Amino acid sequence: MNMKTRIHGVAPLLALATCLVAAPVRAEEADSTIIVTAPTATDVAEGRAAQTPGGTDIVSHEDYADKSVVSLRDTLAFSPGVYLQPRYGQEVRLSIRGSGLSRGFHMRGLTLLQDGVPINLADDNGDFQELEPIFFDHLEVYRGANALRFGSGTLGGAINGVTPTGHTAQGIYLRGDVGGFDSYRGLISAGVASDRVDAWAAISADTSDGDRDHAKRRSLRFQGNVGLKLGDAASTRFYASINNINQQLPGALTMAEALSTPRKANSGAVAGDQARDIDSLRIQNRTTFDWGALTLDVGGFVNAKSLRHPIFQLIDQKSVDIGGFFRADYATGPVEVTLGGEIRSGSTDARQFVNTGGRRGALTFDADQKAQTATLYGEVRMRPVEALTLIAGGVYADGRRKRTVNFSSTPATDGRIDFDAFSPKFGLLFEPAADIRFFANYSRSAEFPGFGEVFQTIGAPPTSTVVSDIQPQRAWTAEIGTRGKLGIASWDVAFYRSTLKGELLQFTTNASIPAATFNAGRTLHQGVEAGLDLDPAPWLRLRQVYSYSDFRFRGDAQFGDNRLPVVPKHAYRAELRLGTDSLHIAPNLEWIPDGPFADYRNQVRTPGYALIGVTGGATIADGVDAFVDVRNVTGRKAIGDISTAIAVTDTSAIYYPVERRAVSAGIRARF
Repeated sequence: MNMKTRIHGVAPLLALATCLVAAPVRAEEADSTIIVTAPTATDVAEGRAAQTPGGTDIVSHEDYADKSVVSLRDTLAFSPGVYLQPRYGQEVRLSIRGSGLSRGFHMRGLTLLQDGVPINLADDNGDFQELEPIFFDHLEVYRGANALRFGSGTLGGAINGVTPTGHTAQGIYLRGDVGGFDSYRGLISAGVASDRVDAWAAISADTSDGDRDHAKRRSLRFQGNVGLKLGDAASTRFYASINNINQQLPGALTMAEALSTPRKANSGAVAGDQARDIDSLRIQNRTTFDWGALTLDVGGFVNAKSLRHPIFQLIDQKSVDIGGFFRADYATGPVEVTLGGEIRSGSTDARQFVNTGGRRGALTFDADQKAQTATLYGEVRMRPVEALTLIAGGVYADGRRKRTVNFSSTPATDGRIDFDAFSPKFGLLFEPAADIRFFANYSRSAEFPGFGEVFQTIGAPPTSTVVSDIQPQRAWTAEIGTRGKLGIASWDVAFYRSTLKGELLQFTTNASIPAATFNAGRTLHQGVEAGLDLDPAPWLRLRQVYSYSDFRFRGDAQFGDNRLPVVPKHAYRAELRLGTDSLHIAPNLEWIPDGPFADYRNQVRTPGYALIGVTGGATIADGVDAFVDVRNVTGRKAIGDISTAIAVTDTSAIYYPVERRAVSAGIRARF
């Protein structure tokens, strides 16, 4: 056994011991050194979510302070109803209520926002890697039609990451992480505030070899905002975000490879030096007018992005999205009214080249892509009696996708397609006692196809063209549930049933299905989203989330009543925290009793698994904390995510292994 092997073997014990022996002798509680010190923003968000008649969740930075924060998976692991599985690096499968099941890359079916402004491109697709959770004060998760307040009409809903301000995070904050696979991360932030002006800024850097071959990553990011008080009733805030993200792609494996040699990379990914490199700049403004009963938010944003993405070809895209938004809230007596709108317009210079070992070869495709998405939404909330709130609202959306082909080495045509939809929502919220709420709602959602669905290669000879028959994915969703606190227990439970028409899935093409990704007939998504926390003592807390997901076809011509692939029927996570902020340890469990199907024909299912991890932390001095994060303690080999296929064989490389055993530790300090 060489020295490096011995160090890796004892690293989990050394890291835990560091946290345990570093605890001070005094018993009193020390101030936590998480990035934010003022709870105001999180409290306001929790109050707003509590008045929503459906599934919502506010995730505070405290909930993941002891984790090595690589992706949204590390922040939302205990958010009910959010299905997250890492693929590699910051790439994850992100789905709520079965959103985006057919998409094995990037993201679809969700609205992602930062400080209330969407980072999705104008065609509603996006790269969630641009959301850096280590910066956030908190994350707001609004599932399904409950995301109406963000103008979202998607099946999955919306996730909004909220950064600190100079008022909520004054002073200097430092954080440093080091971990397995040569992983290093650093963060420095600072906040200042006066009566009329405040500012906050942060820089993070991250590098890692990854837990698989050909999975190296590095990033450098900046986030900042400046707030100005313009008068007694007006204030404005400017935001800036800069991202430089470079990620090698290890690719997917066969089932045998994923279960036996999860470290290896797909040979094609290595040969093509496949990667996803993103450079982006986002600038936005939000101006607020507060006249007591009436508040008005108005603003605008510019998102500029460059994507270098060598895969089967080298994709080179440069895009600029601009947009504006407004939101007015009026409250008087038992009546509250919200009216808002948003428009996003984007232009993309989309080029493709022959991929010669990760470098540009000959130009194969050049097109100008233009997209626009606009929404107008409103909601009325009426309280006829103190304990009951009735809600009615809706969102109207229209969209346009247009492509002009400048050059193509294979047959390709121009095209344009337009969509529009109205999605109403009705709900009620009943509060029989303080901190106990029951809710129900019935709503419609509509998702417009993005460029990847609108323009596909079809026909004979194969031609890249607009799929004129493609339609928005629509669904009616009924939801009932409860959330609240009573004694040592706090809970969040929702039952939902979505009947979909036109779900965007994969099919064998025929006379009535002209493209591989097309609208299904009828499908059903139903399930349970449950979270239960128990706090029997100040030094003891049990967190649990459970999801039941029953997603299936309904009398489909190709697939009958088969189950939809990707998401397992049952998923359970738990964490037991022992100790206080001065000294604590928290073992955790992720359990998938039975894996999901990998194919639409339901012939291949992945095996279930259980992963065990542990985190810990200790205060080692005033304003200084140490923490440790150990993942997959037993080194379990299992399959975490799948790129779906119509039919699967033993040679199908569509599987992504779960994270390998890894240890990370770090220090946080606030001055």
